[in-house]
Amino acid sequence: MRHQTLDQLHTVAKVHRDPTPPGMDRTQRLERWSKLLERQPNRLLTALIGTEYQSSPERDVMRGDGSPISVAFEDPILRDEGLKDDTYGEAKRFFELTDDELHEIVCYCHVGETMQSSWAALSIRAAIG
Repeated sequence: MRHQTLDQLHTVAKVHRDPTPPGMDRTQRLERWSKLLERQPNRLLTALIGTEYQSSPERDVMRGDGSPISVAFEDPILRDEGLKDDTYGEAKRFFELTDDELHEIVCYCHVGETMQSSWAALSIRAAIG
């Protein structure tokens, strides 16, 4: 076997690099998140308290163990797609949600301190539409 540089190979053969597969679009990310939640529809999740009353910097760092956002962050595929942590601000960025949309999904004012994951999944699907 003779070793050749990539430039040398171009002279004798067509060289194709594996293109990076395109990442998920917004809808695909949201659909994956809702499907993760639907796997255990009766799972009780923690709601975030008072997202609408916080300043943007405070709201962006809000998180809760067992929240709908933490379910997304547990998923290795969403992490590979670029989900960096389970904070409100990161979910807003990664899923391309408005504050109003994310508020509907994670805030306690709609459901109390806990919610069933099926409820969160429905809220995510509403954001898709």
